[in-house]
Amino acid sequence: MKINWQEEVSKIKEAYFEDLCTLLRIPSVREDDKATEEAPFGPGPKKALDTFLEMAKRDGFPTKNVANVAGRLEFGQGNEIMGIIGHLDVVPVDDSWLTDPFEPTFKDGKLYARGVSDDKGPMLACYYALKMIRNLKLPVSKKVHFIVGTDEESDWRCLHRYLETEPLPDFGISPDAMFPVINGEKGGYTVDLKFGALQGVLKSFTAGQRENMVPGEATAVIEGFNPLLVQEAADQFNAQQSVQITVEEKGQELTVIAHGKVSHGAFPENGHNAATYLAAFLTSLDAKLEKDPYLSFIANVLHLDFKGQKVGISHHDPVMGDLSLNSGVFYKEGDKQVITVNIRFPQGQSFEQLDARFDELGQQFGFERVTGPSNKLPHYVPMDDPLVKTLLAVYEEHTGMEGYETVIGGGTYARLMKRGVAFGAEFPDEENTMHEPNEVQSLDRLLLTIAIYADAIYRLIQ
Repeated sequence: MKINWQEEVSKIKEAYFEDLCTLLRIPSVREDDKATEEAPFGPGPKKALDTFLEMAKRDGFPTKNVANVAGRLEFGQGNEIMGIIGHLDVVPVDDSWLTDPFEPTFKDGKLYARGVSDDKGPMLACYYALKMIRNLKLPVSKKVHFIVGTDEESDWRCLHRYLETEPLPDFGISPDAMFPVINGEKGGYTVDLKFGALQGVLKSFTAGQRENMVPGEATAVIEGFNPLLVQEAADQFNAQQSVQITVEEKGQELTVIAHGKVSHGAFPENGHNAATYLAAFLTSLDAKLEKDPYLSFIANVLHLDFKGQKVGISHHDPVMGDLSLNSGVFYKEGDKQVITVNIRFPQGQSFEQLDARFDELGQQFGFERVTGPSNKLPHYVPMDDPLVKTLLAVYEEHTGMEGYETVIGGGTYARLMKRGVAFGAEFPDEENTMHEPNEVQSLDRLLLTIAIYADAIYRLIQ
C-alpha cells in the first residue's frame, strides 16, 4: 500500500501547530528549588508531562505516568517493542532573546520558541506521525512505546527511574538531534572540580546555568583596585576580543562582567565562554590574581581548550572524532569554589583515564575531583544494521539528499537502547540553534519531519 505521507500531513498541520504551541508555552525548565513530591523537577516539567499525556488520552492512546517524571503511550501489538523516546524539559533562557521564549512567535515561515527544536517540536512531530499510522488503520506487527522524559537536559533521572519498573524497548529512535541519522554518540563525563574558598582580592566568581551549555555571562567581584585602571584594561581587552568586559563600581569593590556567547556544550567552539575569558582578563590585571590557583587553572588550562589538549585528555577516534570539553558552570558551594566540566569522549578512552588525569591536575592546582553520577560510555549502532539502513532510505526518498552516518558529542535517549539511534529533526543545511537564544525551526521542515517520521516508523513496525 503506497501512502502519500506528505499529503496526509497537510490534513493535520493546523492541529499539530496548535498542540505544539500549547507545549511551547510551558516553561518546562528544571527548578530544584521548587521541586515537590508531585513535581520532582519543579512545576514546569510536571505541567508539560501532564499536558502531553492529556493530549494522548484525548486522542485515544492508553497512557501511563511513571512517578511524575516520565510518561508513556502505547500502540500496536507484537512481541517486539519499538521505542520512540523524546523529552519535554528545556534548558534555561537568558535575556538575549529577541522574542518571548515561552510565547511561540511565527515569523517569515519560521517558529521561534524555547524547545521548538530541542525537543518539543520533533517529539510532537513523532507523536503526530504515530497518530497518522493509527488513524489510517495500517497493519503492524510490533508494539510501540512512545516515552517522554522530563529531565533529559540534566542527569536523566526521569528515564533511570522509568527503567526501574518499565521495559526497555528492543530498538528505536530518539527524535532529538539531526538528520540524516545519528548512529553514534560519544561518551559523557561530567566532573566537579572543588577548590578551596576564594582568597585575597577575588571575592566571588560565578557563571553558567547548565553543564551542557557554554556560559554566556560571567561575573566576578574584586576589591582594592583603581576603577580607572581596570576600566582602561577592559577597554584594551574589548578592542581585541570577541567577549566584552564591563566594570561597575560599588564602594571599595568592582563588579566585572564578561559578556560571551551561549552555545550547546557539545560544540563549545561555537560559543564564547564568558567565564574563561573573564579569568583571562582578571589574571592580566594583577600578579595576585595571576597567581591565584583557581583563576590560573581557568585562564591557563580551561580557556579555549575545546578538545582537552591543555587539560591533557585529548583523544581522536577515526569513527567518533575528537573529544570535546566544556567548562559549563562556576559557582560557590559552602566554602568551596566549584567548576563543573562536561566532556564528550570517543571510543578508546575510559572513565578511569579521565579520573586519573583530573586527580593529577587536582594535586597541581589544589582542587578535589568529584565525578558525576550519570556518566555514559560511547554508543554506536553499525551502518549495516537494518534500523540504520531503513532510516537512511526514508530520509533520502523524502528529501532527495544523501544519507550518511553521523557521530555526535551530544547524548540522546537513543543510547539507552542497544539498537537505538537519534533521527532528526535538524536538517544538514539548517543552523543548529539548540540551547541557544532565539531557538527556531522552519514550519515547512517541521511538517516534512512528520512525513519522514511516519514513513520510517511504519516501515519499522509493519
